[in-house]
Amino acid sequence: QVQLVESGGGLVQAGGSLRLSCAASSKSIFIGAEMGWYRQAPGKQRELVATITTASNTNYADSVKGRFTISRDNARNTVYLQMNSLKPEDTAVYYCNMFGQEGYWGHGTQVTVSS
Repeated sequence: QVQLVESGGGLVQAGGSLRLSCAASSKSIFIGAEMGWYRQAPGKQRELVATITTASNTNYADSVKGRFTISRDNARNTVYLQMNSLKPEDTAVYYCNMFGQEGYWGHGTQVTVSS
């Protein structure tokens, strides 16, 4: 069992920035895992935001390309999501994920972007 703990959410004005962090409880598993960030807005389904492979290849949803950056630090068992130029439509609970939809999930961190 792996635990994922997110941090870094909060309230920010449109155009602002936030950095989310997700720490995994197991270094050995983290190093071999594809990691991802998902989000769920009120009344909507959970959607993929970004993923990063063990080789640090990245993939982004079209809605966040050019604004968000996913990265990982294997020495700290941590994956990050740098979010710039935030928009009100980015408001959601953001979830850290390991090994895809059938893998492990964090409890989520709220991001609220005011207009």
